[in-house]
Amino acid sequence: MAGGEKRRLKTLVGASSAIYAAADSPVTYGIDRAVALAKIAEREKITGLFTADLLQSDPAGLAGITGSQDPIVVLAALSQVTRQIGLIATVTTTFQHPYNLARLIGTLDHISGGRAGWNAVTSSVGEENFGGGELPSPESRYARATEFIEVINALFDANDPAAVSRLSSGGAKVDHTRLHPANYRGDFFQVAGPLNVPPPPQGRPVQFQAGQSEAGITLGARYAEVIYTSQPTLSAAQAFVSEVRQRAQQFERPSAPLIMNSFHSIIGESPADVARRLEEKHQRIDYQRGRLRLADMLGGSVDLHDLPLDGTIPSHRLPELASVNRRRGRAEIFTRFAREGHTLRQLIIAAEETGHWFVAGTPESLADAIEERYRAGVLDVISLHGLGQPEQQDLLLNGLLPELRKRQLLDEDYRGADFRSSLELPPLAAWTGRAPRL
Repeated sequence: MAGGEKRRLKTLVGASSAIYAAADSPVTYGIDRAVALAKIAEREKITGLFTADLLQSDPAGLAGITGSQDPIVVLAALSQVTRQIGLIATVTTTFQHPYNLARLIGTLDHISGGRAGWNAVTSSVGEENFGGGELPSPESRYARATEFIEVINALFDANDPAAVSRLSSGGAKVDHTRLHPANYRGDFFQVAGPLNVPPPPQGRPVQFQAGQSEAGITLGARYAEVIYTSQPTLSAAQAFVSEVRQRAQQFERPSAPLIMNSFHSIIGESPADVARRLEEKHQRIDYQRGRLRLADMLGGSVDLHDLPLDGTIPSHRLPELASVNRRRGRAEIFTRFAREGHTLRQLIIAAEETGHWFVAGTPESLADAIEERYRAGVLDVISLHGLGQPEQQDLLLNGLLPELRKRQLLDEDYRGADFRSSLELPPLAAWTGRAPRL
């Protein structure tokens, strides 16, 4: 940045659900609400809208509404009622094909004017809906993800930015001689190309990546522009970021990926109000259902039904991490908590936040926690909660955000015309992602 100015903290909020409910009147209530919240986020200069995704129905209800809509379709709709905010779709690399995704996310970048990003995940559920069989191992899923991102990048990079010209009629003309093959041949994908979506405004939509297992860290260090991680403590965040930066250097990257944390919070007007809100939250917990959620955090095969709430989990009940096939990074977090002596009750409470960074406090004390990580150099992008929640939205918009701006931690306006500029990412030419495999 000019004059050595430190990059300010970038902010994300979740894009609201756009789904219809049977009693809705009008039937567009879901998308109308999503549009209204997206406009508020842009008015507040939030850097981007983030969508999560799952690929199965969830009979136990542990995932809430996550996965009940297609992220790219919703973001395409929101792109037409916003002008500057970024749009990040979570996409599976295990059950999607890179050529299809390049067309979808490339088109989103075109219709949004250069505001698209995609979050690569390897998926821990959904195999029953894509041909059956067992979920591939984490190692296999990440090997496929590596090729997936390589294909996407090769398809975008091969085409000439000057492939499209504008006709006097206003229509577009594509010079197909400027769309070039990728000729990718790997263990998982064989993709000739060219990509028939011409180069998008950003060259490539911004690459996010979520995953904190051993293989996930390597993938993120190699290719991600922003790594989405769950680090519940400052010390864990420091260790994670140090590891990412070391691995990024091994891939000869000129700069390390930005680090994104999801910040789960309870905001109160005073310490007494915070205590009241936190107590009410704990009173609402269904501890029997919480056992199921915690078992899921521990990999899904742990039986907790007979353990006392105020006792610890015996070590022989905890999973061997190498045997965990689903959400290994999350299982590592909760296994560590259990070995540190957290009670079952404490673990169930922590599982309500799925292992993410959680703080309850006033706007000032929350800003203290955020500033600590930002000043420590382990937080570049933060996902904030509370927008769309009646009991929290006012305290977010009129409490926490103004406090962060008072401390000059946030941008006062968008930094550029596209999402890449808003995030202050280095130019694509500085990093192609084509370093030799280690």
